[in-house]
Amino acid sequence: MNPIVMAVAPEPERRGMNSLGVAHLAVFNGPGKPFEFRSLALPEPAAGEVLVAVSLATLCGSDLHTFDGRRQEPTPCVLGHEAVGRVIAVGEGRDPASVGQRVTWTLADSCGGCRPCLDWELPQKCERLFKYGHAPMGSGTGFNGCYASHIVLRAGTTVIPLPDSVTDAMAAPANCALATMVAATEPLTTGGDTVVIQGAGLLGLYGGALLKEAGWRRVLVVDRNPARLAFVPRFGGEPLTCSEAEALPSGSADAVIEATGSPAVVPEAIRLLRPGGHYALVGMVHPDSHLDLTGEAIIRKCLTLRGTHNYAPRHLRMAVAFLTQHAARYPWASLVSPPLPLQELGPAFALAHQGLWPRVSVSP
Repeated sequence: MNPIVMAVAPEPERRGMNSLGVAHLAVFNGPGKPFEFRSLALPEPAAGEVLVAVSLATLCGSDLHTFDGRRQEPTPCVLGHEAVGRVIAVGEGRDPASVGQRVTWTLADSCGGCRPCLDWELPQKCERLFKYGHAPMGSGTGFNGCYASHIVLRAGTTVIPLPDSVTDAMAAPANCALATMVAATEPLTTGGDTVVIQGAGLLGLYGGALLKEAGWRRVLVVDRNPARLAFVPRFGGEPLTCSEAEALPSGSADAVIEATGSPAVVPEAIRLLRPGGHYALVGMVHPDSHLDLTGEAIIRKCLTLRGTHNYAPRHLRMAVAFLTQHAARYPWASLVSPPLPLQELGPAFALAHQGLWPRVSVSP
């Protein structure tokens, strides 16, 4: 996920600031600095807003990149965009009956009125886009990230109730990794013979389950890490080492999905794709992504290349529906670590760097 310049709407008028209690936030002040824990009075939600008590949040790869200094975000800020929580108050225009509901929400807030939102069906590219976990505390209420006890969701954010069958651990990563992979696989939902997924991280594992349920005969998932490959059969895929993938015949894949973040895998994907094949690019959301690729290779094979960055609200709805339908079919709980307390967010980042879990979680 690239850093995004956000054009934020003027701060709405509020009814009050101290009637709902106190929140606790883990504030990020920059790479190499410890998290600062602050306690602030909870705001009354303004029109269209939703105040949510966070139950569980997970550490996405983009959060690790910010923590490490590989990507820049304005500071001080509250990181975190993958989470689940319970609605405790709503502003005018939101359904009062939603108070008490357990929910997840889109990782971005969109205006609903610009051309990307209205004409292009790309609200994730809204001209006034706001992304949770990527905004300074001086923007809006300051309750802008999920590494906190509470978050304020803005008026253009889609909020989705969760059924009891979808646990917190299942739901927390859904509003980033799963919804993004739902968007990436949307052109592939009619099934096919062979699809190759490059990368067995959380995107690749979700992709395996989505494509297997979509009717693909073989879902091959490639990675160099044996620990990551061990998860693959549990989620509908066939694990392949890089050397095993190199032994596949040229033109043997109907579709390939890049979920590694490495441009080095692109030539292998082009080799594997049959004429008329589909290449989905998902992971290389960073500047160091120049491709070793010729136009001729694309043209002669009549290939389709499609990039996916984030998702539209419909994809999160589809993700929640997928988890609901297949709650008992896959070991979703194995993807997320037991939660660490929010006060141990620093150790949680250290655990995430070890790569023992596809997602490390924290709980207020």
